[in-house]
Amino acid sequence: MTRSNARELAAHLIYELDYTDETPEQAIESRMERGYYDALAEENAVYAERPNKKQMDYIRACVIGVSEHAQELDGVISQYAIGWNLHRISRFTKAALRLAIFEILYVDDVPTGVAINECVELTRKYEEEETVAFVNGVLGSFARAGKEKED
Repeated sequence: MTRSNARELAAHLIYELDYTDETPEQAIESRMERGYYDALAEENAVYAERPNKKQMDYIRACVIGVSEHAQELDGVISQYAIGWNLHRISRFTKAALRLAIFEILYVDDVPTGVAINECVELTRKYEEEETVAFVNGVLGSFARAGKEKED
């Protein structure tokens, strides 16, 4: 399994947390249970291979981290999604944006460009092309603003 696939699994878990009362830990445990996980492979090829320990650590860190920082991440999305109310953005797009912004802010071994590109490609897989452009715009604006602060 690649890091991209692990990222996609993390995005799925983040998305699902919007629909349940589960903690991130409970969601990870229940979705990674062998029987449940294997059944998902019939619906989506990303579940064909199980994550190894390193990938599970990454998934766990991202899902828990996004949950812990959800308010902050949603604030960033709201700030850079000019003219969009957070409630108008699909739940999957929000999950992907939250994950990318979390990676940019908190995951040291993921370069900003990689986080943006991976989010754009993930969005392209599940959403319409206009949503892909929206996601790219939000993340590009956020990244440029962060770069300006560093300079």
